[in-house]
Amino acid sequence: MLVSLTLHQFALIAQHELSMAEGFNVITGETGAGKSLLLDALSLCAGERADSAMIRHGAAHADIYAQFDVANNALVAEWFSEHDRALDEPDVLIRRQLSQTGRSKAWLNGTPVSLAELKSLGTLLVNIHSQHAQQALLKPQFVVQWLDAMAQTTTLATQTASSYQHYQQLKRRADEIASREALRHDRIQLLQSQLADIEPLLAVDYTDIEAEHEELSNIEALMMEASHGLHLLDNDTDEPDVMTLLGQAIKLCDNQLGVSQTFEQASEQLHLAQQQITEVIGLLSDYAEQQLPDPERLQTLDSLISLGHRLSRKHALPAIDLIEEANHWQAQLEQLENEPSSDAMAAQIEQAWQQYLLLATKLQKAREKAAPHISKQLVQHLQPLALPNARCEFVFTKKPDPSQYNAQGCHDIDLLFSANVGMPMQPLHKIASGGELSRMALVMQVLQATNADNDAAKPMLVFDEVDVGISGGTAQVVGELLRKLGQTQQLLAITHQAQVAAQAHQHILVQKHHDEQTKSELVILTDSAQVDELARMSGGVTITEVTRDHARSLLSDAK
Repeated sequence: MLVSLTLHQFALIAQHELSMAEGFNVITGETGAGKSLLLDALSLCAGERADSAMIRHGAAHADIYAQFDVANNALVAEWFSEHDRALDEPDVLIRRQLSQTGRSKAWLNGTPVSLAELKSLGTLLVNIHSQHAQQALLKPQFVVQWLDAMAQTTTLATQTASSYQHYQQLKRRADEIASREALRHDRIQLLQSQLADIEPLLAVDYTDIEAEHEELSNIEALMMEASHGLHLLDNDTDEPDVMTLLGQAIKLCDNQLGVSQTFEQASEQLHLAQQQITEVIGLLSDYAEQQLPDPERLQTLDSLISLGHRLSRKHALPAIDLIEEANHWQAQLEQLENEPSSDAMAAQIEQAWQQYLLLATKLQKAREKAAPHISKQLVQHLQPLALPNARCEFVFTKKPDPSQYNAQGCHDIDLLFSANVGMPMQPLHKIASGGELSRMALVMQVLQATNADNDAAKPMLVFDEVDVGISGGTAQVVGELLRKLGQTQQLLAITHQAQVAAQAHQHILVQKHHDEQTKSELVILTDSAQVDELARMSGGVTITEVTRDHARSLLSDAK
């Protein structure tokens, strides 16, 4: 329940705090006084987008504060829990600030909140019905959604729509796969050919192969170099070699071991060098005296190197990078091979279609079962609104071709209506007048509001221009309807009809003052002030005792 609404520098209102009554609250005032300002402010607190034009002229920013009593509201408590927010008090305070830059900020109990969060919470706190609701009646989609809301089949309708969308997604995917089936087949063959071509290189370390091939291609020259190096290190000829000279140096140092520590260190290092050179002599000796390699091995290496060069030229990549690229080819091949074919998807599509038909059939049966009772409720509420001969009926027509089935189901749904005796019922949008549409829209909104789960906390209902297309005794009935609804739910409505306003539990007047800067003022009317306003609404600018008496009688009837 909305407890209070505070406006600061908002449109024509400089500063005002308005307390709201529990039941039926009504807003009246001259045309252009700013009656819709409260609805705009509530919309902003419910997460609607802001407009800098709403800021009062000359002000830097505008602020709106809405305080709601959410005690025992399980839905709001659940929302706070789901969004990891603490709800320590029975009240919720929403603040919305608008700036001249076009940006806006929002706070929930003093903590910043996103518009998406605020909008989802706003649906639990405020339910605003536009003055253009009767125009929505002309759209078949609105009638279907309203029927589902009344029949409490919204969840099933959502499941049916999701099932249909899943079926459509599978169909689109199958069509895409079929359209590229030939290209997919060609790509698989190309990748398989490329991988088969490069397979010999994938089984070896190409860097090692290159090194081995380089060595074996020059093995005889390398063996000769090893022999020459061996001769320099150790030979049986008169030519000096490293080992002979090293032996002489060791002997020289050993002869001076007791004389100088330097010679001791030198002797130690020379002995180590002698050991290492001995190992080198062994390595060179083995290399120089080895047998020539198997010609087949060299041929194998030649083949691998030639293959690497050929593929490198073919794909314009170094052989090493080409081997890495083969990993990507393999991944692509596996993805393409695992992708279902259009034939394989046919079974999935058929399964999805059958699931959709199952849900659509279940939904249709639920709608048909609930429709007569809902039609009866519509008639019962329409007849007192100067439509004593009103008749309503939901008609379900199965679509002739399954290709015409859609997310709403397998049937077209029309709300047929007749306001006159002896006249056949026809679709509402074809025969209803503007006044009849407005009354139908109001009744449908009221029924939907009262049809909500009694155990759930109901949001505040807001009606914009509730009296469009009605007057006189009909307005009286509308007022009585809203007052009765206000006994179980908080309402706020804008009206131009005294008969409606008189039924309110709280009457709010919006007045415009033309001082140095035009401003609007909100006044809660009681007693004589309320009588004068009802008299103005009934009799125009000139208020007489006759119009006052009429206003008093309206208030007396309401009480």
